[in-house]
Amino acid sequence: MNATAYIRVSSKAQNLAMQRHAIEQEAARRGDTIVEWYSEKRSAKTSQRPELERLRADIRAGCVRKVYGFRFDRFLRTGPADAFKFAEECHQNGVELVTVADGLHLKPGKDDVVTSVLLFAFSLAAKLERAAINDRIAAARERLEAEGKPWGRPSRLTSGDVAKIVALQAQGLSHRAIAVRVHVPRSTVTLALKRAAAAA
Repeated sequence: MNATAYIRVSSKAQNLAMQRHAIEQEAARRGDTIVEWYSEKRSAKTSQRPELERLRADIRAGCVRKVYGFRFDRFLRTGPADAFKFAEECHQNGVELVTVADGLHLKPGKDDVVTSVLLFAFSLAAKLERAAINDRIAAARERLEAEGKPWGRPSRLTSGDVAKIVALQAQGLSHRAIAVRVHVPRSTVTLALKRAAAAA
C-alpha cells in the first residue's frame, strides 16, 4: 500500500534521517511504500506546525489512507487533548496510523478493539487534562481573590481613565464616543462602566 509519513525533530542534535530510515524499514516490513513525506524541525513548545497541518488537511480531504510516524508524540502540539483529536481525526477519515518506536497501530473501522480502547484512553486523558487545567485556574482565582487582588487580565485603564470615562458618560456621550476620546476599544469602556457601577 502507498502510505505517507510525518517526521519531526525538535533540535539540531536530533536526526530526521534516523527517523526516516526507521519508518522506511517498518513500512517495508509491512509491505508499504512511503510516497509522501511531511517533515519539519520544530520545538515541542512551538504550536505552529505547517507540515503537520498540511498532513491533517490531506487526511480530511481523503488523500491519505495510511500514515507512519516515528513516535506518537511527534504528532502532538500540546497534550492529551491534542493526541485524542489527531487520533480521532485519523479514525473518522478511515486512516490507518502506525508509529514505529512505540508500536502504536490504530486501524480504521469500529470492529478493532485495540483501536477503540486506545481512542477511549486518549479521550479520558484529554478530559483529565481539561479538569486539571480548570482546577488550577479555580485555585489561582481563589488565591488572588483571598489576597484582594483583581482576577483576569490586568486593566489597561488607570483610575484616572475610569473617572474620565464615568464623567464623559454623565455628559451623555455614547460608549463609542468615549472610546475615541480615551483611545481604548469600546468594549473596554463598556467593561469599565459596568465595574464602576458595580462598585458604586
